[in-house]
Order: sequence, then structure tokens, then C-alpha cells
Amino acid sequence: MWTEAFLEYLTLERNYSLRTVEEYRDDLNAFESYYKKVDSTLSWETIDGDVVRDWMVSMMEAGRTATTVNRRLSALRTFYRYLLKRDWIKADPVRNIQGPKKKKPLPVFLKESEMDRLLDGEFFGSDFLGKRDKLIVNTFYVTGVRLSELTGLNNQDVDLWGGVIKVTGKRNKQRIVPFGRELEALLRTYLDEKSSLGMEDGGAMFVDEKGERLTNVKVRNIVRHYLGMVTTQKKRSPHVLRHTFATSMLNHHADLESLKELLGHESISTTEIYTHTTFEELKEMYNQAHPRA
Repeated sequence: MWTEAFLEYLTLERNYSLRTVEEYRDDLNAFESYYKKVDSTLSWETIDGDVVRDWMVSMMEAGRTATTVNRRLSALRTFYRYLLKRDWIKADPVRNIQGPKKKKPLPVFLKESEMDRLLDGEFFGSDFLGKRDKLIVNTFYVTGVRLSELTGLNNQDVDLWGGVIKVTGKRNKQRIVPFGRELEALLRTYLDEKSSLGMEDGGAMFVDEKGERLTNVKVRNIVRHYLGMVTTQKKRSPHVLRHTFATSMLNHHADLESLKELLGHESISTTEIYTHTTFEELKEMYNQAHPRA
């Protein structure tokens, strides 16, 4: 009776869609079925926090994802708040219960051997577009900039003599990122080509054949095209190159705080996800190499 009243409240007073209401019904029915199997004398009024926690554990053991468990817990929490407001129960058994944390997916990145094969191979043309595309892929891999940061670069942001670029990141926060001689050579070649084609006065660093600033969509397609030549993985975006940069830096003993500054992260906790990536590589190497792994 209480569940039907609650579902009617969602439909008539909260204007929830039929699909959402049915999802609430399924989640509440799943919990009711569970607690009746645990103890047939239990009811919505006598449920306590331990029963709810045990339900969560049973779902996780059954292979339910954290997203599913949290969704069902949210439905139960909303239901008990509704009962409390109507004074149908005296205590909320879900009040102090936290759902399982969602696992953050590990960053996808390319192996160094794949990047070497791409950048040292004959995949890029010798014309203006080929030189530009090679420079784009190199810039992502060597500096770790975001897509919007690369397309937003202007000629004046690149200091060839100093070997640094000025990057404008999120919330217009600027940072200085260094680069080496290989990228410097590619930049000089590209800029000379731009100049010979009369494109040096547009302001934008990366341009199309008409001298207009490249869009994010265009750069994303360029990167996807070239990464597809050396990897079969589904994700082949500029952000994969950013992940590849970060992973390579840590694999070659860069410290986490320096990497945080290079990537433009606000918090070190955001950067720490790359330590999990390198540890996964270490585990894979161990499993392959150790005779008793």
C-alpha cells in the first residue's frame, strides 16, 4: 500500500515519467523481495540499516555495478523520506548509509613503441597538411595539452628560442609548458611553410589550407586518423595522447607534482590516476615475466 501511494506521488505530484516510476517500482520490489527472504516478519517499518547494508553487499556479490547499487539505494532513500514526511515511520534506515564508490576508469594510452612507430614512420605527407598534422600529433604527445588548448594556441604563444609554449587552460588559467628540440624543428618547418603560403598574419597557430583556425572537430578527426594507423584500440582521441604523455612522463621517473603543473590540474588527486596506470603496466610485466606469477 505504501509503495503504491509513493509511486502515485511520483506520478501526480512530482511529474515523473512512466519509465522512471517503473524503475522505482522495480527497485523497491527488489528490496522488498530481499528482506522478506531474510526474515518473513520484517516490514518497511521494522527495517534497519543492517538489512539495507546486507542488501547492498548481496548485490555487489551478485555482480551488480556500483552504478546499479547506488541507483537502487537512491530509490530506497527517496521512498523512506516520503514515508517520514507523512509520519508513517519513525526512523529512516537509509539515512546514514553511503553507496559504493564508482571505480574511475583507467586512462587509455598508447605504448611508447606505437608512438615511435607513428612519429618515426612515413605516415605523414611532405606537403603543408602533412607537416601540420605531424606537428599536431607531436604537440599533443610532447606537451600533454588538451584539445581546446591546442586549437586555441596563437603564434605569439610559442617561444621557439625559449623552448616553451604559453597554454590557456580551464577558466582561462595560463601555464608555461616546455618542449624539446624535436618539436622545435617541426615548429620551425611548419611556420616556414605557413609563411611561404602567406598564412603568417592570421594569429592562429594551427590552421587549415585556407589559413583559418582549426576547429576541435577537425583536430579530433586528424588525430583519430593517424592513431588508427598504429593501434586497434577504440579510443583514439587527442585526450588519449594527453594520457600517453602523462604515462610516459611517470614511466621515465617524472615526479607527480611536476606532472600536475604540466597538465594544468587543480588538484594532485586528479594526477594520481596516472600512477594507477603505470602500476597496471608493472603488474602486467610481472605476470608475464615471473614463472610463478
